[in-house]
This record gives sequence, structure tokens and C-alpha cells, in this order.
Amino acid sequence: MASALPRTFRKMIVTKLTQNFKEATSFQTVPMLKPGPKDLLVKNRFVGINASDINFTAGRYDPTAKPPFDIGFEGVGEVVGVGTDVDKFQHGQGVAYMTNGAFAEYVLVPASIATPIPAAKAEYVPFLVSGRTADISLEEFGKLKSGETVLVTAAAGGTGQFAVQLAKAAGCHVIGTCSTQSKVDFLKSIGCDRPINYTTENLAEILMQEYPGGIDVVYESIGGSTFETCIKS
Repeated sequence: MASALPRTFRKMIVTKLTQNFKEATSFQTVPMLKPGPKDLLVKNRFVGINASDINFTAGRYDPTAKPPFDIGFEGVGEVVGVGTDVDKFQHGQGVAYMTNGAFAEYVLVPASIATPIPAAKAEYVPFLVSGRTADISLEEFGKLKSGETVLVTAAAGGTGQFAVQLAKAAGCHVIGTCSTQSKVDFLKSIGCDRPINYTTENLAEILMQEYPGGIDVVYESIGGSTFETCIKS
């Protein structure tokens, strides 16, 4: 039997457009939500925090968005309310989702975009924004082919480590940049063929000397001089 829900809950909202996330947001207590016929009411257990959230609060993603508005793009939780037209989910079931407004104790999620998971555990969160970003980028834009050479910058980061593993699974030779020896070791453990610690090795020189034939696909998320080096390679 489902437990009774509180009458109110807390959520984070954006009250000011600024890159300073703390200044941009505040907490608000609001009435409990009621799922529509095709919705799930989810009690959040874990949410993902990304650079995208700061870009959103800074007004970079949607210039038409005016405060106050909800924030947070991904979460994992348990179903505590089921719409009358929903038959594939039940109370207590673990779900992962991507929808705006995730930074809240409870959130309404259309059942059509909810993904059932065995349990509401933190390790499922990275598959959402970070995992899908890497997957879409490499599959839809990179058009990966087995045997290609792929360069991933910030390879030990949230989305970079997915890119490394996806490229390796596609049969590619993978180069990954990082900033510490511990990250070099980590990249080796997930299949990266040539980790490059750019604090001790020169990226441009390594690419020129070891990969004179060039790079087939670049997954670049740093920008600046690193972007220029990747383009020239």
C-alpha cells in the first residue's frame, strides 16, 4: 500500500539570470502535485548536476525564459503516483527521466519519457544527459566506423568517459586527454588506447608524431586552444 504523500514539497527555482548558480536559485515550498492521466509522480532520490544547468540559469539556452522558472534536467527516483491511463508503471518502481524541473523533491514525469530501472540508484543518473550526449554526438554526427581513430578531450569527465567507451565498443582506436596521472590510469581501465596527460605531454606534438595520418573523429568539450589543436589534427 502506497504511503501518504505530504501536502507540500520543496523545489529549486531560478529567480535571477546569472552564471552564479547560488545567486540564480532559491528554494520554494509548493503544494503537492497530482499526476495527469498519462503522468507519473516521482519522488526524487538522485539528480544530475551539469554545466547545462549553469548555462540555463545564465540565460544562454533559452533567451525567452524569464524568472521564475524550474531548473534541473535529469533524475532518478521512485514512482509514488500513477496516472489513470498509465499501465506500464506501478507504485514503488524505480525510474530514470529527463525533464525540466528535476531539482525538486517530487516531479511530474510523462510516462512516455520515463525509463524503468531495477532500483533508484545513483549510478543510473550519468546515463541520462552525459551518456546520451556522447551517444548522439558519436552516432549521429561522428558516424563512427570500426577502425577509425577517435580523439576525446576531457576524456575522464562525465560525458568524456562515455565517449571513450562507446568509441572503443565501436571498434575504434581511442585517444583521450586528461590532466592527472590518476586520470590516465582511469582511462586505461576503461579501454582508452592512448591517454594523454596534457600537463606533462604536448597534445599537438603527440598527435603530429604518433598520428601523422590525422584523426577521423574528435569529441571536443574544452574549447579554446584545445579546439584549434584538434581541428588541425
